[in-house]
Amino acid sequence: MAVTGYCVKCRDKAGREIKDAKEIEMKNGRRAMKGVCAVCGTGMFKILGNKK
Repeated sequence: MAVTGYCVKCRDKAGREIKDAKEIEMKNGRRAMKGVCAVCGTGMFKILGNKK
């Protein structure tokens, strides 16, 4: 399943695919996906929600 998110550089509101997406945990305990835009290569970050 492809993870999508907003790319600041492309400005695509529908969402771009996040390539090489990895789930990380932020300092405050929330989960997030981190990777790069499949189109332009800009770093992308998507907050998922609270820790399970």
